[in-house]
Amino acid sequence: MFNNIYSGKKVLVTGHTGFKGSWLTTWLLQLGANVVGISKDIPTNPSMFEELKLKDKIKHYQEDIRNLQKMIEIVSNEKPEFLFHLAAQPIVSTSYIDPIDTISSNVMGTANILESLKVSNHKCTAIIITSDKAYDNVEQVWGYKEDDKMGGKDIYSGSKGAAELIIKSYYHSFFKKDNCNIKLAIGRAGNVIGGGDWAKDRIVVDCMKAWSEDKTVEIRAPKATRPWQHVLEPLSGYLNLGAELYENDSLHGGAFNFGPRAEQNHTVEELLIDLSKYWDFKEVAEAYKVTGNIPFHEAGLLKLNCDKALFYLKWQANLEYKDTIRFTSEWYYDFYKTDTNMLDKTLEQIEEYETMAKEKGLKWTE
Repeated sequence: MFNNIYSGKKVLVTGHTGFKGSWLTTWLLQLGANVVGISKDIPTNPSMFEELKLKDKIKHYQEDIRNLQKMIEIVSNEKPEFLFHLAAQPIVSTSYIDPIDTISSNVMGTANILESLKVSNHKCTAIIITSDKAYDNVEQVWGYKEDDKMGGKDIYSGSKGAAELIIKSYYHSFFKKDNCNIKLAIGRAGNVIGGGDWAKDRIVVDCMKAWSEDKTVEIRAPKATRPWQHVLEPLSGYLNLGAELYENDSLHGGAFNFGPRAEQNHTVEELLIDLSKYWDFKEVAEAYKVTGNIPFHEAGLLKLNCDKALFYLKWQANLEYKDTIRFTSEWYYDFYKTDTNMLDKTLEQIEEYETMAKEKGLKWTE
């Protein structure tokens, strides 16, 4: 997998205690990496990080990425060969409640990681993760390409767009120089679902919590369309990008979108109907009801054009929509309704994902 490039390597993951970070940490461990994590706290309860007992399997730093001196100290001391920066304030609704915290986490936190790499200047391949929300969303029907305008009508989107500008300026000011040992690239993805997410104000999370108690969930925007993808899809993209960048300097400074197949654009309502089939409802009406209360701006349409990743990395999405639904519902169902060991379940899904990708002949499985 990934040309065996992560085996035996020291890999630093910021935000490793979060949903995507926990999946990435688990996969890296399975690939033979030595994982170092930086995160300011355990962001949710329940927590996938705690459920899988990942703290016992890695070197864990409980530090805030907004503490520049701590970040410099950790990066300089650890000298990771790879760095995946996922730490962020990831919730749109929270950005309305505390915009300054969102901006400081997503903009200054990213700047601190970049500054730490600049100061250390050891040989390191860094993948900086932002979001599809970094694009100035004008709800165009075709997908956004990597060179489209950055922006955002809300604080969360603005913080991601601003982080992109900081990354670009660090690249041109410092990392592009001949005496720099840092290579970096940007990964963008969005609308990620999968087992182990317990962040607030996320539709799948709200459903799983409610359904675990046999309750009906309320939804705000049933017709909103999203390109839903399982968490392993963008993570395969990030790992693919890291492996390719490690060996190919021409990708240095580039940005790449990672999204699902075009046919995975489904409405919120379609998603809930399909997810509910894995639970014990007699009819769909028991699973959800629609309310008209939308407390903050939500985009009706946002999707990515992933042609660049296909062309340069030979990366493409692996799962079909039905598998994305099955992986997600089965993980939560086993967590809430059975006594399954969830580390075993997570590794089982990673292995199934790898097997399906191998059968499709995806390049990163080599």
